[in-house]
Amino acid sequence: MTHTHDKILIVDFGSQVTQLIARRVREEGVYSEIVPFQSAKEAFREMRPKGVILSGGPASVTEDVSPRAPQEIFEAGVPVLGICYGEQTIAAQLGGEVEGGHHREFGRAEIEVVAESPLFEGVWRKGERYPVWMSHGDRVTRLPPGFEVIGQSENAPFAAVADETRHFYAVQFHPEVVHTPHGAALLRNFVRRIAGATGDWTMKAFRAEAIARIRAQVGTGRVICGLSGGVDSAVAAVLIHEAIEDQLTCVFVDHGLLRAGEAERVVTLFRDSYNIPLVHVEAEELFLRELEGVTDPEAKRKTIGRLFIDVFEAEAKKIARDGQGPAEFLAQGTLYPDVIESVSFTGGPSVTIKSHHNVGGLPERMNMRLVEPLRELFKDEVRVLGRELGLPEAFVGRHPFPGPGLAIRCPGEITKEKLDILRKADLVFLEEIARAGLYDDIWQAFAVILPVRTVGVMGDSRTYDHVVALRAVTSVDGMTADFYPFDMGFLGRVATRIINEVKGINRVTYDITSKPPGTIEWE
Repeated sequence: MTHTHDKILIVDFGSQVTQLIARRVREEGVYSEIVPFQSAKEAFREMRPKGVILSGGPASVTEDVSPRAPQEIFEAGVPVLGICYGEQTIAAQLGGEVEGGHHREFGRAEIEVVAESPLFEGVWRKGERYPVWMSHGDRVTRLPPGFEVIGQSENAPFAAVADETRHFYAVQFHPEVVHTPHGAALLRNFVRRIAGATGDWTMKAFRAEAIARIRAQVGTGRVICGLSGGVDSAVAAVLIHEAIEDQLTCVFVDHGLLRAGEAERVVTLFRDSYNIPLVHVEAEELFLRELEGVTDPEAKRKTIGRLFIDVFEAEAKKIARDGQGPAEFLAQGTLYPDVIESVSFTGGPSVTIKSHHNVGGLPERMNMRLVEPLRELFKDEVRVLGRELGLPEAFVGRHPFPGPGLAIRCPGEITKEKLDILRKADLVFLEEIARAGLYDDIWQAFAVILPVRTVGVMGDSRTYDHVVALRAVTSVDGMTADFYPFDMGFLGRVATRIINEVKGINRVTYDITSKPPGTIEWE
């Protein structure tokens, strides 16, 4: 990260919603970056941020060994905001006290504003009560010198505190989540009013800076970009092509795990609309042969990832033999959440969640360096960049599609027959969503062919066929999701079409579960 915009440093103590803090800050046009607490000292010195936000986390400051913020952050004269665990570590580090284990508070609560503060300016008024979202087991019982209470709740007498002289603020609740209705405005006050950060981080500026970085990194070298058919790799490819033009060659691996018509759309977009050099590798037979008999979800991901690397390596050698020169770089559509999770300080679930995503490493034998121009962006920011680059809305606005493709939507053994059934059912579902004008209201919708068969009667015949589950969720960033509340008439139409039009299915279900932070899409 080399740009010169004002920055906010977010120190991550392991909260599952830390990414939401960064998103709220960026919504104000201010660049933010998340770092684990272990590397916060170095990041603080390098970034020279206008302000620092300390995230929540699962640990307890009352334990003998627990995460702490670098002391020099408190000594540097920059504004600091602590959230949940962040408040507790501020109290513990600056001379207050925290009591653990007796004051659990999870879910909705009300905070009463007891003092005026720049943190509340234009948002909350003294003497009024406002809804917030709590999630804590410990609480501050004595404030450090210089702090005063500015907000309190029934179970948290120090729900919001401030040292106005040093511009230190801390809240026990989570302003970054949508369950705190005015939370984004409170973060805006900290970032813009208190820290004084200017909102000059725009996608137009990012585009220009990213192009300059790509040119500086690549020089006269050649780049291979792996296209998956999704938005991320497409935007990365178009951005890199704008920077280095014909030094880029795209390799699109058609592994037989794509949605209906996906391969044709990708080839048409890049060859006809952008005239970007494209190698189309038809590798369905290879992938399905290697996946035969594989039922474990993690084994599927690793198999697909390994085959992708093998294909890229083979294509890189072919390109070199064809006289275009060896490719020194491999481009990927790695996003900021991938980067954050790949350096999770807990190790935790991110190792499994992102195991199919090649973040930050390639086999040494490939002897290629990574070009990852989107690694500072969240998913919705990639879409904005895609529009800035002029990609068609029908492509930029598409629902996300996972790297392993339909493999994770086909639990159990993968066969061509099951994939063809799944593709047809998925297409019907998406067609009906578009016909109802709901496509842009839904973050992601897809069908899943379940690893069971059921007995049914269709007409005068008994059937023993597959079951398809439908899923549609609303989300902003893909970290959390809630099911979309279709009416029964819509679901009835979809189910009727699938049963009538897709041979091999005799039952359709709709999944209404939600997706908590950190889970994968299906398996």
